[in-house]
Amino acid sequence: MNAKLYTSLICVVATVPLCAQPSAYSYAEAEALMLQASDALKVTDAQLQIARHERGKAKSWWWPHLQADGAYAHLSEPIEVRQPLSQYTDPIKAHVLQLDPTEELITGLLDKVGSYTFTLPLIPQDVASVGLTAEWVAFSGGKRLYADKLAQQMVDMAETNVAQTKSLKQVELVERYYGLALAQQTTEVCRERYESLRRHYEQALRMEQVGIIDRAARLLAQVGMEEALSEWQQAQSRERNAALALSQLLGISSDAPAPLLTSALFIVSSLPPESVFAEHSTVANHALILLGVEERMAHNELRMAQSGYLPEIALFGKQTLYAHGLPSNLLPRTLVGVGFTWNLFDGLSRERQISQARLAQQSLVWSRAQAEQDVALTVSRLYATLRQMAAEAHVLDTTIALHAEVLRVRQSAFAEGMATSTEVLDATHALATAKLARLAAYYAYDVALAGMLAACGMMDDFHNYASNRF
Repeated sequence: MNAKLYTSLICVVATVPLCAQPSAYSYAEAEALMLQASDALKVTDAQLQIARHERGKAKSWWWPHLQADGAYAHLSEPIEVRQPLSQYTDPIKAHVLQLDPTEELITGLLDKVGSYTFTLPLIPQDVASVGLTAEWVAFSGGKRLYADKLAQQMVDMAETNVAQTKSLKQVELVERYYGLALAQQTTEVCRERYESLRRHYEQALRMEQVGIIDRAARLLAQVGMEEALSEWQQAQSRERNAALALSQLLGISSDAPAPLLTSALFIVSSLPPESVFAEHSTVANHALILLGVEERMAHNELRMAQSGYLPEIALFGKQTLYAHGLPSNLLPRTLVGVGFTWNLFDGLSRERQISQARLAQQSLVWSRAQAEQDVALTVSRLYATLRQMAAEAHVLDTTIALHAEVLRVRQSAFAEGMATSTEVLDATHALATAKLARLAAYYAYDVALAGMLAACGMMDDFHNYASNRF
């Protein structure tokens, strides 16, 4: 009966495909793979390209605009100048009759001529023209200048969004990569605990058979072993979930074997002082940079609104390349000129736009001040967490050594009948708990370091800190 129970307890199902070998990744290699596979980064890159195209469109406002135009029209009737000749013959006729009231030949001839209408065709019914029109805004009141600055600042914002998204994905990678490292080492600690308690159970079973301990002591050892097996299996399940989460982030198929990690959890041996990170965060934090760009944009939007009080002056010209039915004396083939538009009153729309821009600018100033305080507090809190986790890990190193020695002594004493099974179980549990606490401290340290570096805009230096190269 005991043999069957023992066999069932030590059977741990672990199916590993023989046809596929897991790939090993360092943190730097995983980062490169993640950056290549990230859809979020692809979106921000596309937004950056859009902003750059908008910047190019804004630059086009500085150049003249040249357009080709053409038209064909069929008029209901031709355009003509019609002038009755009677208005010319009647004065002559009156003058002739004044000289000779009996004159009939000349007056009759004048009446005949006056009955006609003089017709001068100007434009036929079918007309067509093709030409080029050029226009260049010589003065826009500043709108063109500020629009160009706004377009450049949109590019700056898009570039910062790319950097911020990359930093956030790197922090996520740290959480998942070292989360898997934590899960793997936790599984190993649980396995070691199970193996230790399995050997203790085997020893208790033999001692029961020779009558050194009673059945209750052996059952206590068996219960401890079963609980350790259950915790080991739970740790394996958490490890599989952590591996799946990392694989998804790296763009690895879920059917592939769990990735192997070559970068271990770490604690930096000598961290720079907090003032270094605090100073760097004031100039490199992505949220603060974005607020700074938005402040400059609000300033330029205010100046653009104020430029609405100034006129716009433009030079224009037109060259007709082909004309049918349009005489050049009526429509000159070449035309050049200068014109302006000046919005004298628009229902106070400009005034409201200026007030809105000023409020937005002031709001961003307040937001930036609050954000600077939040960033400083975040850096200070995370730096304190780093020091705390480093101190805890140092203390736990000694604690682990102590519990390992206590476990060795208890196991030796149990073999000689001088210690109980409960003491061995307690010592084993204390050692495993200390090891898990140290792993948790290392993981919390690495995540806090990533968060602080991200807040300082220094996330690209994480792998240097992981290798103590800084």
